[in-house]
Amino acid sequence: MPKMKTHKGAKKRFHITGTGKVLRTKGPKSHFRRRKTKRVKRLFGGKVALDSVSFSKNIKEFLGS
Repeated sequence: MPKMKTHKGAKKRFHITGTGKVLRTKGPKSHFRRRKTKRVKRLFGGKVALDSVSFSKNIKEFLGS
């Protein structure tokens, strides 16, 4: 059998914690940064856990874990 390859797009967008939760980055973080307030940039800066269980299963398959 060939090796299982990680999905590079998913690798850049998602992160798996030690307990197995899938984290995603928030959306409008990088476009038009100069015109956004510091508060908005701070709110979009963090990571959030995925809510959907079935979608997180797909992401874990993409990442090979």
